[in-house]
Amino acid sequence: MTSGRSPQPPSARPEAERLNTRAAGVVGLAVMCSRVLGLLREQICAALFGGGGVMDAFTAAFRIPNLLRDLFAEGALSTAFVTTFSKTAARSNDAAAWRLANKVATMAAVVLGALCVLGIIYSPQLVATLAPGFPPAKAALTVQLTRIMFPFILLVSLAALVMGMLNAKNIFGMPAMASSFFNVGSIVGGVGLGFWLDPHFGPLALVGLAIGTLIGGGLQLGVQLPQLHRLGFRYRPDFSWRDPGVAAVLGLMGPSVIAASTTQVNVLINSIFASRLGDGPIFWLAIAFRLMQLPLGLFGVALGTVTLPLLSRLAVSGDMGAFRGELSRGMRLGFLLTIPCTIGLMLLAGPIVSVLYEHGRFDAFQAGEAAGALRFYAIGLAGYAALKVLVNAFYALDQRRTPMYTSFVAVALNLLLNWIFTRHLHWGHRGLAFSTGCVATCNFLLLYWLMHRHLKRLETRRMSVLLAKVALASAMLALVCWASQHWLLAGWEQLTFAPRLGLLLLTIGTAMVAFVGSGVLLRIEELQELMAAVRRRVL
Repeated sequence: MTSGRSPQPPSARPEAERLNTRAAGVVGLAVMCSRVLGLLREQICAALFGGGGVMDAFTAAFRIPNLLRDLFAEGALSTAFVTTFSKTAARSNDAAAWRLANKVATMAAVVLGALCVLGIIYSPQLVATLAPGFPPAKAALTVQLTRIMFPFILLVSLAALVMGMLNAKNIFGMPAMASSFFNVGSIVGGVGLGFWLDPHFGPLALVGLAIGTLIGGGLQLGVQLPQLHRLGFRYRPDFSWRDPGVAAVLGLMGPSVIAASTTQVNVLINSIFASRLGDGPIFWLAIAFRLMQLPLGLFGVALGTVTLPLLSRLAVSGDMGAFRGELSRGMRLGFLLTIPCTIGLMLLAGPIVSVLYEHGRFDAFQAGEAAGALRFYAIGLAGYAALKVLVNAFYALDQRRTPMYTSFVAVALNLLLNWIFTRHLHWGHRGLAFSTGCVATCNFLLLYWLMHRHLKRLETRRMSVLLAKVALASAMLALVCWASQHWLLAGWEQLTFAPRLGLLLLTIGTAMVAFVGSGVLLRIEELQELMAAVRRRVL
């Protein structure tokens, strides 16, 4: 129902009811730290084990519990819990919200603990279903690693609940940093145990890496608990699950299980197709997806994390003018920050992958294959970022079924495009990445149209003006990248690591200056706002 009040301009709204760009910046930096550490973990694995069959096995094994993490923890459970927890605190009081947290945490521990036991028992069947192209030895190694890593889902699910409680209380920094501790634990613990089991880093050393993921998951949960304790939360097991709040969380979770995890489901489908393409494609796709997620983590996840509690509060208050304004503003910021990243990743994919991964057992051929996938994955980057904000808006409005229905379309479209690109056009793993990028863009366009119908207007004209200006500024960025490819980076293969890194950083820095300078000349309002926020932070 639309409020009768005329929408206030952003500057006139109370700070608590505006999109907190400072908080988004804190979350973005924290998530970027996690993404960089995740990148480091993957670089170390690539250098130690190469980009062939054994890393395919580890990647597929980790993807199974990781998918469930996205389904139940950082996807559906986290989103549903933050929405309900925020509304409970707004309508009642903190004590009621803490009671709801105890009930949901107890339920999550019981249900996901049972799921872990079932996953360990039925790992052979899971691997046979999700990696049907693996030969017997590769499948057996995948099963062993899957069984070790399955409890990871329980640890990170509880960590996601704690993160949701802290976010609802406007604490974003430590929750966002928690995943960095996962990466530190998995790197130090995993590599150390791997070396102890097999100093030559053969397949046996992967067992150490698998145990390292559990160490990291425990750290991700543990580092958040002190701050939650300081807020006054005391965990007490509560099995009284017949509660309106619990019912609301479960009601949101049902559709959210599908809608919030469409990307990971499509990545898993890609793995099924890739398992039939020989040794390497699963890991090459994982590398490309990781690099695409760096800007997504810095911008898209940060905006989505900060906007969910805000949009939930605005929906409860009935101020739909402010709701429309902050939703549109969040999407515009997402486009401003990710479109230039898309152009840069597509034009500089080869040098980026080479500098980051072409070390040890990971050779130039494997780097080229991963770069090919990155170019196509990048097509969907802006769509991914905008979806992080847009899907949360549907949940805040209790329109939870709409993203679910569109996700059905997205998964079906991904299956169709995968079949066309790999079986008919024979594009290999590049076709799988292209399919994922196309699906993300189509999913965003469909949800945007549906939200526009629901809200009647969505500041589309301002969005169009922004996109036109960003396109012009991105053209200058593209020109710099193209010129560098033809001159600075022309003799790339003959260069050693240090000159490669220096020239790549010079190219990226110059391209960023060209984009920002063009944006200033074009008077991009959102860019000026971000620059002002940075100046306030620095000065």
